[in-house]
Amino acid sequence: MRGADLVAATLAKAGATHAFGIPGGEVLALVDALGRAGIAFRLARHENAAGFMAEGLWHVTGALPVLVATLGPGVANAVNVVANARQDRVPLIFVTGCVDAALAESYTHQVFDHAAVLRPLVKASFRAAPGTEALVVAKAVAVARRGRPGPVHIDLPISVAEATVQPRPQPAMPPMLASVPADLSAAARMLAAARRPLVLAGLDLVGSSGAAALDRFLAATGAPLLTTYKAKGLVPEGDPRVVGGVGLSPKADAIVRPLIEEADLIVLAGYDPIEMRQGWRDPWPADKPVIDIVAEATAHGMHAASLVLEGDVGTILARLGEGHAPVATWAEGEPASVRERLRAAFAAPGAWGPHAVFETLRAAAPAGTVAAADSGAHRILLSQIWHCDGPARLLQSTGLCTMGCALPLATGAALGSGQPTLCFVGDAGLEMVLGELSTLRDLALPVVIVVLVDEALGLIALKQKQMGLARAGVDFGASDFAAVARAMGGHGATVIDRADLAQEARAAFARKGFSLIACPIDAAAYEGAF
Repeated sequence: MRGADLVAATLAKAGATHAFGIPGGEVLALVDALGRAGIAFRLARHENAAGFMAEGLWHVTGALPVLVATLGPGVANAVNVVANARQDRVPLIFVTGCVDAALAESYTHQVFDHAAVLRPLVKASFRAAPGTEALVVAKAVAVARRGRPGPVHIDLPISVAEATVQPRPQPAMPPMLASVPADLSAAARMLAAARRPLVLAGLDLVGSSGAAALDRFLAATGAPLLTTYKAKGLVPEGDPRVVGGVGLSPKADAIVRPLIEEADLIVLAGYDPIEMRQGWRDPWPADKPVIDIVAEATAHGMHAASLVLEGDVGTILARLGEGHAPVATWAEGEPASVRERLRAAFAAPGAWGPHAVFETLRAAAPAGTVAAADSGAHRILLSQIWHCDGPARLLQSTGLCTMGCALPLATGAALGSGQPTLCFVGDAGLEMVLGELSTLRDLALPVVIVVLVDEALGLIALKQKQMGLARAGVDFGASDFAAVARAMGGHGATVIDRADLAQEARAAFARKGFSLIACPIDAAAYEGAF
């Protein structure tokens, strides 16, 4: 047994089923040990994509997300996805190979201080030493999952990974006990007095068992529900209690504004303003009754709250709901009216365009389909049109809003579920990660990639126009994405109308390998759309 075996065995005990990355000489012992511990190592074409694959798998299966990178450029390549994991609350375990400290004093090839680079981005950084291999992993997992989940880094020196060790008892994984404030009486009194309560659910409920508690809380209080984009589907959006998603669309936010103004109590259920645009600074008066239920209280300065409850959001919701006597709320039916206005505002204005693409795919996708959305103009519109029938069924980067995330997120989700997974991406975002098409080919995963082709950075071009600036740095040439998909072992097609798109989608959902459907659209279709 080697030190790497202890690392791998502890990761497996903590719930890891897969690890993603690109091997280098400094992590070969670890990659070997992962396989022998029952953790499947999956090769990606870039460390950034590998991290998103780990996140996609975690959303679907709950398996501990693990990213492996070699020293130097491997670590540097992963910086974006580690930052995303911190801002999107993903308990990513990032294991990096490194040279021994003494060797680093004279051997400087590819060597830099990994911990120093990652320190602003991770919850903690550990360096394994002889005899601490399993302990360090157990500590890293506990930190990653505690409170608001987030990434933790482990530097694994070559000599520690490759050294022969005596088998040792695995450290016990302490149970994750739900933390709840001792006194919920003030919140209970505020709920009892409310006749127009409103719930806004967000990031702290994603990846937890909070969906069922949220459903019961809504039933007990009669409150309608707004969600951030990441929290879509915590309660299926076909449920009439769900008004819709908010946060990045000024059009949507304006429609729901009357509910916020008329509410006599706002309950923030795991709401984290890191997902929101600047228009959500001070979205209600300081004297508005607000109960802010959060995993960890932070001084963000984005909104005021009358009462902050810190702990496990789902458990707190459950306790408050159990003790609440149902009363009649929203007697005038305002939430239903706002819900209908919100849906009507984002109906397709014409026969073809991004609206039509999203509506057609929503109708074609089987129940329970997981979709991923890349960052850009299409994501804002999609997040209003796409209705989720369960939690974690529209995966996206909401805290960091990073491009190039959708394809690897969908890859990890498909690997975890074994079911066809949708990926919505703009042409610029896809060109960032084209190499991952070969990952889909090699893993034979049924991912359906829908590319919005407008030959521009549409959202940035819109902002330039709104600011009265010259159009610059946003236009690029057309790629034949269907041909690229075929060249890389998948099915590729280009469609320009609803009927052909529906036909291609039906075939794609029945196909074993990956499919790419390119949808040329006019970038002007996004103007005024959201």
